[in-house]
Amino acid sequence: MSIDKALSGTGGWLDDRFRGAKGFRTAFRKIFPDHWTFLLGEIALYSFVILLLTGTFLALFFKPSMTDVVYHGTYVKLDGVHMSEAYASTLRISFDVRGGLLMRQIHHWAADLFVAAILAHMLRIFFTGAYRKPREVNWLIGIVMFTLALLEGLFGYSLPDDLLSGAGLRITQGVLQSIPVVGTYLSFFLFGGQYPGHSIIPRMYILHVLLIPGLFLALIGAHLFIMWHQKHTQMPGKGRTNTNVVGAPMYPYFMAKTGAFFFFVFAAVALAGTFAQINPIWIYGPYNPLAISAGSQPDFYMGFLEGSLRMMPAWQWVIFGHTFAFNVFIPALLPLGVILTGAAFWPFLEQWITGDKREHHVNDRPRNAPTRTALGMASVAFYGVLWAEGANDVIAQHFDISLYTVTEIARVTVFAVPILAYIITKRICLGLQRKDLHLLEHGVETGIIRQLPSGEFIEETRPVSDEELAKLARPEPLPLPAGRGEGTEDVPPPGMRGGVGRAKARMNKVLAESVPMNGHGDGHGPDGHGADGEPTHAAIGSPEHEAADTAGGSDRDG
Repeated sequence: MSIDKALSGTGGWLDDRFRGAKGFRTAFRKIFPDHWTFLLGEIALYSFVILLLTGTFLALFFKPSMTDVVYHGTYVKLDGVHMSEAYASTLRISFDVRGGLLMRQIHHWAADLFVAAILAHMLRIFFTGAYRKPREVNWLIGIVMFTLALLEGLFGYSLPDDLLSGAGLRITQGVLQSIPVVGTYLSFFLFGGQYPGHSIIPRMYILHVLLIPGLFLALIGAHLFIMWHQKHTQMPGKGRTNTNVVGAPMYPYFMAKTGAFFFFVFAAVALAGTFAQINPIWIYGPYNPLAISAGSQPDFYMGFLEGSLRMMPAWQWVIFGHTFAFNVFIPALLPLGVILTGAAFWPFLEQWITGDKREHHVNDRPRNAPTRTALGMASVAFYGVLWAEGANDVIAQHFDISLYTVTEIARVTVFAVPILAYIITKRICLGLQRKDLHLLEHGVETGIIRQLPSGEFIEETRPVSDEELAKLARPEPLPLPAGRGEGTEDVPPPGMRGGVGRAKARMNKVLAESVPMNGHGDGHGPDGHGADGEPTHAAIGSPEHEAADTAGGSDRDG
């Protein structure tokens, strides 16, 4: 019996009972656009799958208990040392369970890759405007998943109860206690009494392996369902509009590609787990509240919170017998709160400022939204300064400078660098827009130099292709809704009057700042051709040629 006949018979048997053939045919014909940045979301998804697989293996051997035991295992350097059962079981997984250390390392690398992929995926969505209507809900789901990923990572690397993770747990307890009025109660509730107690490891274990993964499964399912229903965004290109999808069908192209990519991700994480050591807990030793190791760093995704804590001055108030530890509360909650809250409200704020309530299924090029791109890079710079400050002791040691000098520099750069990043990024975007306009109006250099009978040297250009033209063209910005047919040049329309209206108009002017498109060129000048119907040329060294170079920035075809 042939394979086709067997599959046909199985499919017929299932369809007779579940009537799913029509739905499967529709699903297999669904078109998916193609771009390398779309793989970032797939990396996050596949990292989560790897985390589930390796986490299940580790859960078979890990004991989430803080019961004190005396270690007599394979790692003789810790023989006879008192430690928690959680730490002892982690040592057992690392040295006695076949493949245990490899699974631990794959799990840890997959966790880092998971958070990094979510972060890169969200940056791609922000810079290309893929969060706009109708995808605001999916954007919010992504922000919630990123927040949960930070918590999941914190709880996960705290489970072994080693000295490094215990230091992070101590910081977590300090952050909880810094919350005014209710901080002490929250700390007692989480730790089950005085720190560290005997309940925190079992409680974090339940959160880490049961509650948060369950929330992840629900949110990922909702995220994929909404994406499937609304269709995937696509990058600008020839024939791509808000009413179609240009790409390849799910079967066989997308299924084969994404299946192979899963194994590529798994192979990369397995190679990292095999050859790159991460979290060697036997070096740190068991947790002791009285001890701490020098140069200790958390995983990269918690580094910015570590940096903000180290950077903050010692501000502390005592009011009516209550201590307000602003030196802990503000750096622990304010930077993350500002970034995540700002990201959550941004799609709705942008829609209100621009009045753009259309559906968007074609992404923007980041250069075509200079203000948005500049704000994103300013946030990245802000994160980067805090992240670097999280290793201020390591920086001070390697560069042989004072630790306090590093901290003082960070306190200045945390404000100066984001401002500079905003200004520089916006100038770069506007310059790239001028380059695109130069290509549209003058075409692409061919490298061919001709000499006219008059002795003048000219450079040949070719018009941009249809594919290039589709990428270079920018949609016209919408006017503010309240300005359509209402008001005059001197008297603003009703919706733009008052303080709110004026603020909205100013923000719209900043947000919509771009280089104006002078006509719709195709590489032969504003009208497509010169006066005689021939392609236009600029003489080498002529004022026209120099002016074109100045306006266009780098005039090489990008």
